[in-house]
Amino acid sequence: MIIHPVIKGQVAKSCHPVGCGQAVAEQIAYVRRAPQIAKGPRKVLVLGASSGFGLASRISLAFGGARADTIGVAFERGPSDKGVGSAGWYNLIHFSHMARKEGLVARNFVGDAFAPDMRAKVADYIRNEFGGSVDLVVYSLATGARPDPETGELVRSTIKPIGSATRGYTINLEKDCLEEQCLEPATEQEIEDTVKVMGGEDWQSWISFLKGQGLLAEGCETLAFSYIGPERTYDIYHHGTLGRAKADLHQTADRIDAALKAQKGQAHVVVCKALVTKASVFIPGLSPYLLALFRVMKEMGLHEGCIEQMQRLYADTLYRADGAIPVDAERLVRIDDREQRADVQERVAALLDKMTPETFRSIGDYEGYKGDFMKLNGFGLESVDYEADVDLDRYRME
Repeated sequence: MIIHPVIKGQVAKSCHPVGCGQAVAEQIAYVRRAPQIAKGPRKVLVLGASSGFGLASRISLAFGGARADTIGVAFERGPSDKGVGSAGWYNLIHFSHMARKEGLVARNFVGDAFAPDMRAKVADYIRNEFGGSVDLVVYSLATGARPDPETGELVRSTIKPIGSATRGYTINLEKDCLEEQCLEPATEQEIEDTVKVMGGEDWQSWISFLKGQGLLAEGCETLAFSYIGPERTYDIYHHGTLGRAKADLHQTADRIDAALKAQKGQAHVVVCKALVTKASVFIPGLSPYLLALFRVMKEMGLHEGCIEQMQRLYADTLYRADGAIPVDAERLVRIDDREQRADVQERVAALLDKMTPETFRSIGDYEGYKGDFMKLNGFGLESVDYEADVDLDRYRME
């Protein structure tokens, strides 16, 4: 079949298997030529491994110097009579194929990372086929809903301000326009549910489970990802339900860190730069900021995507030659340092002050923003023939 992009609002309804493979190959090529990880982990578990920072982490750790064997857990859909499936499905297949060609272990578990039976399957594999332990656990799950571990009831997160309503623009990728939204303040139940879904509870539960099973190596590291951003985005992010969930994630890192001390392990939250991911396109008010940020950072030669951020994280920060991990006063690892530079933020603010639904395409980097979104789904890559037939039967998960 011939596959073309289909977008509804901020959701890609199709993806291109060949393009997904090319996008993975380009990320691998980048980490091969980037500064290498001198002495990194050898056995890695990535929870949320099929896109964004999770996929980039897996690529960096396998091909960026550490030559790590990896396990990836992700909830994705394969091809069926309902459609071609999800981009993450093809990302997992392509990554594993390329890693195995290098002699690396690359095992995928496709299913619900929140489910007890998934944990049991992963634990059995680590114990019996993966050397008995892992020395890094990357928690990169991003979802809008999660089953309550006690009741099984589905709990949903909500992206809303706290205390008062807020207005802001967001991009409609289907119509290529900037639309204004008004968000009412979250209820206490919505705040609580968002913290449960997007906070640190599940991360801590995974680490406690693996530790209890004796599957964490001496000196095991674990990390999760966060975002803080500039004051301009605080109403919807830092001071909203997302910010409350991230605050819980930060506090969870300290609890996990304390629990790992006896075996010389550590836990950190990594604060990343604002980027186009499958999750970030849904955050109201963030997309205009991204348009301005991309333009400024590209003009200043400072721009990074997911793969550049992750290679810098592992090569220059977490696995430095001196063994030290630089953190801020709140024990956060900051690789948003370039985004938060005063000169960057001054120029971004000046652009945002002039941005309107009529000017956003000329003032900001809309082409770069949408291009990144399309590449997440395997489209817009120059080396791919999008008029060629694609045989979906070739893409089976091993």
